[in-house]
Amino acid sequence: MLSDGTIRRLVDEGQIVIKPWEPALVQPASVDLRLGDSFRVFSNHKVTKIDLREGPAQNLTEEVVVTEEEGFVIHPGEFCLGRTAEWVELPDDVVARIEGKSSLGRLGLIVHATAGFIDPGWKGTLTLELNNLTRVPIKLYPGLLIAQLSFMTLDKPAERPYGSAELGSHYQGQVAATESRYMR
Repeated sequence: MLSDGTIRRLVDEGQIVIKPWEPALVQPASVDLRLGDSFRVFSNHKVTKIDLREGPAQNLTEEVVVTEEEGFVIHPGEFCLGRTAEWVELPDDVVARIEGKSSLGRLGLIVHATAGFIDPGWKGTLTLELNNLTRVPIKLYPGLLIAQLSFMTLDKPAERPYGSAELGSHYQGQVAATESRYMR
């Protein structure tokens, strides 16, 4: 796992890209990330089920873009997608993990269900899988410190990093909260 000094050095050298870059957000072994303004909410009134043999229905979610003033409310038990404000690019020999901030976790906000791993070669904003585990609504605002990103080096560069043509990487270059592209 990379330390704060190594993270800053790799960003300064352009090996890891984080835009916008705020050196003050570097923690001892991670970088804090902020919440973006794009969310995807599920249109459960439009479908009766998600059948994974058939693949998720088209238009299962709809995008909601909010301002810093209005914010976004995630209701009790609700699941939605959000995104980081930061654009992240990883070299072919570094992987990353996105995790929630403990202060938000203690308030019942989960930032990822299963997709916490970011492959070498990744380029884009990171989609968050937001879930409110409490019995009260939680109001979120763009710019809020929402997650932390830690980094690990591979023993050697990946032979087929994320984004390689033969992989069919579905989410490379995403800039908004992006719905599932399962079976595409």
